[in-house]
Amino acid sequence: MNKTRHVVAIVDDDPRLLESMSDLLESAGYVARAFSSAGSLLVNGLSDLDLLITDIGMPGIDGFELRDLVRKSRPELPVFLITGRHEIADQGRAQGAGGFFRKPFDAQALIAAIANALHKSRDGG
Repeated sequence: MNKTRHVVAIVDDDPRLLESMSDLLESAGYVARAFSSAGSLLVNGLSDLDLLITDIGMPGIDGFELRDLVRKSRPELPVFLITGRHEIADQGRAQGAGGFFRKPFDAQALIAAIANALHKSRDGG
């Protein structure tokens, strides 16, 4: 079976953000998978994901730790970091992510960045 729609996972402890991001991604033609914690994502696995968007500031495993765990098992998987805390956004740890967005972010800019990352990933770049 050919996969026709990319699967994008969103990890955030804010249920309102999960709902709005899921709606945005679905409206852009992606399959959205929402998770309220890094642990719940990891239990479900990473194998069918095409891109991951994770909040940085979460209890338990934070977004930086999740990104590092994902890089070990799926180094090719694009990971976007999002945060509402600008002091975190300015840290060097935020660099090197597939994409980085401060809340509130521009929805169309996010969708464009996702499309670009998936295009690069598909082309091996």
